[in-house]
This record gives sequence, C-alpha cells and structure tokens, in this order.
Amino acid sequence: MSPLRIGAFVLIILGALGLVYGKFSVTKETHEAKFGPIELKVKEKETINIPQWLGVGAILLGGVVLLVGKKR
Repeated sequence: MSPLRIGAFVLIILGALGLVYGKFSVTKETHEAKFGPIELKVKEKETINIPQWLGVGAILLGGVVLLVGKKR
C-alpha cells in the first residue's frame, strides 16, 4: 500500500470521525504553585468544535486522492 493511499484513508477516517463526534475536549494546566508540601494546580478544560464542512471536505479530499492515485 502506497503512502498516498494511506494518507487518503486517514483523511477519510478523520473526516468521518469529525462528522460523528463534532467536538473534542482538551485539558491543559494553566497555573501551578508550590508552597512547601502543598501543591496547587489549575486545569482548564477547553472544547474544540469541528465544523461539518471540514469533515465533509476531508472525506471528499480523501476520495479524490484515492481516485487520482488509481489512475497513475
């Protein structure tokens, strides 16, 4: 299997996942403080929305790459 076909399949899978789930959450540490044995941490949860057009575009682009790769 060529790298071009693998990339096309990855695009199709990522596009489908983007359409199914639509968003994902990321947790990041923003502040940390240590006072002797006491440790304080602040974590922020951020939600990232994936637009539907991006998922559809990734699926279409993956399909186009597969078709162009077969003609070569």
